[in-house]
Amino acid sequence: MSGVRVYVPCDAAALSVGADAVAAAIVEEAKRRDVAVKIIRNGSRGLLWLEPLVEVETPKGRVAYGPASARDVPGLFEADFLQGGAHRLGHGPTEEIPYLAGQKRLTFARVGVIDPLSPEEYCAYGGHDGLVRAVKLSPEEIVAEVTQSGLRGRGGAGFPTGIKWKTVLESPEQEKFICCNADEGDSGTFADRMVMEGDPFLLIEGMTIAGMAVGARHGFIYIRSEYPHAIATMRDAVSRAYALGWLGGDILGSARAFDLEVRVGAGAYVCGEETAMLESLEGKRGVVRAKPPLPALEGLFGRPTVINNVLTLTSVPIVLAKGASFYRDFGAGKSHGTQPFQLAGNIARGGLVELAFGVSLDTLVNEFGGGTASGRPLRAVQVGGPLGAYVPAEQLSLAADYESMAEAGAMLGHGGLVVFDDRVDMAKMARFAMDFCAVESCGKCTPCRIGSVRGREALDRIVAGERVEANLALLDDLCTLMTDGSLCALGGLTPLPVRSATKYFREDFVPAPAFERAS
Repeated sequence: MSGVRVYVPCDAAALSVGADAVAAAIVEEAKRRDVAVKIIRNGSRGLLWLEPLVEVETPKGRVAYGPASARDVPGLFEADFLQGGAHRLGHGPTEEIPYLAGQKRLTFARVGVIDPLSPEEYCAYGGHDGLVRAVKLSPEEIVAEVTQSGLRGRGGAGFPTGIKWKTVLESPEQEKFICCNADEGDSGTFADRMVMEGDPFLLIEGMTIAGMAVGARHGFIYIRSEYPHAIATMRDAVSRAYALGWLGGDILGSARAFDLEVRVGAGAYVCGEETAMLESLEGKRGVVRAKPPLPALEGLFGRPTVINNVLTLTSVPIVLAKGASFYRDFGAGKSHGTQPFQLAGNIARGGLVELAFGVSLDTLVNEFGGGTASGRPLRAVQVGGPLGAYVPAEQLSLAADYESMAEAGAMLGHGGLVVFDDRVDMAKMARFAMDFCAVESCGKCTPCRIGSVRGREALDRIVAGERVEANLALLDDLCTLMTDGSLCALGGLTPLPVRSATKYFREDFVPAPAFERAS
């Protein structure tokens, strides 16, 4: 079908605000005017405050309009938007929008640019190059390349990916597995979903390279049930990859084999923890396993298993295609490469920003995010999901890299930033952290299962003004117990938001007169 190419996102965020209706309205209006158009359903560019973001391909490049609604479509045609005409929703050339132009997109280079399920477009825009190189290398050479790149796990802990892969490679076991943890349950995070919906072949390529690197012939993508569009897109992409010879028994004629399946979680936050995910994949209840043994030695079905999240595995093809030194040159200190930061909460321009590690929180929140959506003063930013610390406004100069965040008593996590203005009650936020842990705990270890409930009770007494100082001391003891004694990060990291709230926003916990005396 010929005609002007018009891009309307099929990303879940765009669908939630009417993207399907916009696409249908463009088709109908074009028919009414006897104008030929070709609708391309792309991923989201990540400018979520402008969704649905409609793009038109013109001789001068793609031109953006948004946020568009179905009722805006006749006016867009009247303004000659198919030729890039001026309109109140117009933003000019897409690539020149400051929010996009200021980024360094490696992982998200194709997201929002191509038809997610077009192998031809994937290859035309640089996809597949990493796999083509990988089939020419030995497993040891692939692992060495990933190790030298400095790539670290993007799931939160930042463990060096090459070391994990080397451990699995050196295991004498014949059967090994690759597991992608796509159970993206943290508040304010959506990068995994966006890349699966917008560039699914990239994840398939990364997992296939991982399989070749460690000698695994089978992989699983574990996706949370709340992501139906990502599940459907990944399944479709996997099917197409098999048809192309990108998966199966003879990948690109190399005689190497790798099979891939999509599995769906059942909605438990704790299954974002790697061993609970393994239990779920094995058909059991999602309960955390004690470590050791590490999954790299005894993982899925007791076999050596590489577990990485989506952003880690989608970085691998870039490392193989461009080389370790190319990737390593981005970032700061021991934090190499780029990080897709996700801006959410009370923020004017929410969305995804991919930049090299080391950018300041202030740059992310104020320059890219535009400050609070309410226009009120910013009070806190929670970094790293519901288990992340609250960073006060006075500390936004903090660099977003693993070492700087850890030194400040915080964590980068999955790169999610949730913004709060000066109306937030931090005592309520601390209580939410304990309550979240109590609700989502798998129940296996006492510090998490019971400590979170006792923490919630202590916070209720503090808010009620009952023996405030004594209960704050008790709360601190509980936090120490949970940090030191919990089996996994759910209980072990819940104290981060609680302690940061009591440290930097103590006035929300101590009644005014008492707080003034303490000061």
